[in-house]
Amino acid sequence: MIYRFRLYVAGDTPRSARALANLSALCRRELGESHKIEVIDVIRRPELAEEASVLATPLVIRVHPLPQRRAVGDFTDLERLAAVIDLPTKLATEDHA
Repeated sequence: MIYRFRLYVAGDTPRSARALANLSALCRRELGESHKIEVIDVIRRPELAEEASVLATPLVIRVHPLPQRRAVGDFTDLERLAAVIDLPTKLATEDHA
């Protein structure tokens, strides 16, 4: 299964870059290559932000698998982010082996 994410950012800022780097690191660690991240700049594409009801950035939405999950912030706490967006973690898999 491929996990799909949309990351909404507001411009090319250090906070936006940190959010993308942290989300990417988490996805690589837990999902390997089984993920895709689409980055949407709400300054350049405000209609997409409005469509998704984005009130704050950075915001990540797990689009697939359903149900959607949302998290806001720069995602420095990777374990908390994994829990909020409901990622299967290697640690959880190893605990059940």
